[in-house]
Amino acid sequence: PAGSTTDVAEAARYLVGVGRADCTGPVAQVPLMGYANPEQVGGGLLSRLYSRAFIVADPEDSKRVVFVSIDIGMVSQRVRLEVLMQLQSKYGGLYRQDNVILSGTHTHSGPGGYFQYTLFWITSKGLVKPVLNSIVNGIVKSIDIAHENMKRGRLFINRGTVENSQINRSPFSYLENPASERSRYSSNTDKEMVVLKMVDEDGHELGLISWFAVHPVSMNNSNHLVNSDNVGYASSLFEQEKNKGMLPGEGSFVAAFASSNLGDVSPNTRGPFCANTGESCDNPQSSCPVGGAAMCRAKGPGKDMFESTRIIGQNIYLKAKELYDNASQELTGPLSSAHQWVNMSDVTVELNATHTVKTCKPALGHSFAAGTIDGGGAFNFTQGSVEGDPFWDQIRDQLLGEPSNETKACHQPKPILFNTGEMTWPHPWHPDIVDVQVAAIGSLAILAVPGEFTTMSGRRLREAVKSEFDSHGSPGMNVVIAGLCNVYTHYITTYEEYQVQRYEAASTIYGPHTLSAYIQLYRGLAKAIALNTTQDLPRGPEPPLFNVTSVTLLPSLSAEKAPAGKAFGDVLEGVRAEYREGEVAEVTFVGANPRSSAENATVHNFLTVERYSNISSSWRVVLSDASWDTRFYWSKGSRGQSNVTIEWHIPAGTEPGAYRLRYFGHYKKKVSFLNTITVPFEGSSSAFQIT
Repeated sequence: PAGSTTDVAEAARYLVGVGRADCTGPVAQVPLMGYANPEQVGGGLLSRLYSRAFIVADPEDSKRVVFVSIDIGMVSQRVRLEVLMQLQSKYGGLYRQDNVILSGTHTHSGPGGYFQYTLFWITSKGLVKPVLNSIVNGIVKSIDIAHENMKRGRLFINRGTVENSQINRSPFSYLENPASERSRYSSNTDKEMVVLKMVDEDGHELGLISWFAVHPVSMNNSNHLVNSDNVGYASSLFEQEKNKGMLPGEGSFVAAFASSNLGDVSPNTRGPFCANTGESCDNPQSSCPVGGAAMCRAKGPGKDMFESTRIIGQNIYLKAKELYDNASQELTGPLSSAHQWVNMSDVTVELNATHTVKTCKPALGHSFAAGTIDGGGAFNFTQGSVEGDPFWDQIRDQLLGEPSNETKACHQPKPILFNTGEMTWPHPWHPDIVDVQVAAIGSLAILAVPGEFTTMSGRRLREAVKSEFDSHGSPGMNVVIAGLCNVYTHYITTYEEYQVQRYEAASTIYGPHTLSAYIQLYRGLAKAIALNTTQDLPRGPEPPLFNVTSVTLLPSLSAEKAPAGKAFGDVLEGVRAEYREGEVAEVTFVGANPRSSAENATVHNFLTVERYSNISSSWRVVLSDASWDTRFYWSKGSRGQSNVTIEWHIPAGTEPGAYRLRYFGHYKKKVSFLNTITVPFEGSSSAFQIT
């Protein structure tokens, strides 16, 4: 956008730093977080998970804004509090709860178990320390890298429409919103993508953040490979494009595809069908004649979930690239941030001069258990349940105690399934204290929201905040919602959507007035930013940090064995002598539990694809396990034995030549009655030709 380098240097208003760090954690035996399906346990790796950090600072004073997008289901309060404690001890008062935004991409294929509230333990086998530590350390490391690489730079913003990448998965709920409101929008999803482009003062590209509302659920709940789903694939395409010649996950350019108001938005664009009969189940209950809601599944555009992930990811990437290349609106102006902790179970909302309403203690409704067309629930419930089911009510009463009359009345018309707000053993089941946060970079305002706002909820929130800025002397703000930030509070529907109690409404845990409460709170933050009075905002009640020792149902890591006459890393089923583009090279090794590797090193690469170079007469690494073209499968056998299978899906355009696949692992070896040690090993396929 600028004519010469001197223009840029004069105009470089900010200090900008970007960083990326691995946060994958254990890829085996840990339940994946997102579908709440206890059967969906990690069994390998499709792509690595990363934390991507962006710091913008004012060269004149200490004002800073940090935005971090992490390839995980959502940021938990536990993760946030531990990150803030580490930042405090490293940087003093530089990075704080008000100016650090942590946002999850919402992939449903990352490890779970990093929560302190009891509800999330049920499907994640408790609190899994190795997962928590890898996420916290990855986030802090990405911030460290960004902090160390600060340079003068410029920021540009652009926005545009993404087609063929989303559907509304609760269209019957959306239709409950007033017709006058719906008529102002051309679609029942937000198709707009906002891109923030970062360059240094010499015009060298640093990175980008894209915000777009879509669920990263192209990979469905039959998947057992850890990966970052469609938005992660988009990140990897953009980073590969800019970090030429580097392996995935390496290189200085950082591209984050962050979440937004994706509450009712699915990437499975062909819509819902009955898995058993193939007929449409696009009905208010998302239910099939035979098999009920569990049979109703949305289909993506591809022939399988892997292809659908790539198609949606590629769509998002291509639009981001176009917006990035054409971004010319420069951000200028001050940096500011506003934050409060709020007891969301007890907010009084002034609807108008005479009428106030209140939020409720957290509770989940019956349709929470039905799940969605992107992934069924654990029980046979149908969506849109406004009658309690006597069998489950009884189970609930025994398990969880009857909700108080006050909570029942507060949540009307929600029939309560899990009365989480009144359950405190062994720790509270759901958060009461929630973060609300806004960061402004010139005319860009980022609303960090603690959950999943639906399409219309997000529109109302953005509009309210924009008008608040307008009326206090900050017109023309670009208001963006960043989803899944800071603490997870499930969904936020509109009051009207809440009345029909589909999944998203049943999961609006603070009751029918949750959205109105957030609108009131975020208006307050916006006003403080516009009037420069953020220092006068009450901090609010500090969230608890429970003293949770590792409570986990994960099997312990015990000594492992190779089959008789074999060693770890030996080939059990070899590769063919040659392959063509589009085929799959595959090798199976005597393997060991990948958890031993994750617990042994911060970042462990399980595999390489190597090509023989005649020039140097040596093998060169062309791909690692971070590549979307490789798949790493672990399968547990009996008596301490297990196998590892490595696949390479050979893409079009692969250079012909000699290749091999290598595997790197660790096994547990018993050295005495009480002691086991971890021993590294490796294996290699024989060489094969690509013709």
